[in-house]
Amino acid sequence: MKKLLLIGRSGCGKTTLTQALRGEKVHYQKTQGMVFEDFLIDSPGEYAENHDLGCALALYSYEADVVALLIAANDDYSLFPPCITCLVNREVIGIVTKSDQADPCRAERWLRLSGCKTVFHVDSLSGKGVQEVLNHLNQQKTNKNTEK
Repeated sequence: MKKLLLIGRSGCGKTTLTQALRGEKVHYQKTQGMVFEDFLIDSPGEYAENHDLGCALALYSYEADVVALLIAANDDYSLFPPCITCLVNREVIGIVTKSDQADPCRAERWLRLSGCKTVFHVDSLSGKGVQEVLNHLNQQKTNKNTEK
């Protein structure tokens, strides 16, 4: 299975998605530092929100096969600038969390503008879309040039 790094602002659902992907009971847990377990790397939202910490995310991306940018459907804005995915030499996917709330299409547009070609809609509490992300991670690793 491909290793996945989750990046997004605080409260967007990274840790909840991590628990859902592992098949664990979902419960609130604030991520204080980088969490490396199994096939997942969970990052604190502060790393994406703070310029001084954001540079570390680029380094952590080398530990992953796939980088996921997360935006919650109810977020008012995107942290990710246009075409940001070219800064990482890994596959970058988008994940719209809390897809049962607000406007998931707006969040998807923001992720596509950031450069994500593949975008998943998930609701970690109901499990909607979680299996699709797992299926994507279970696909054979291919040549990096064919992933883009």
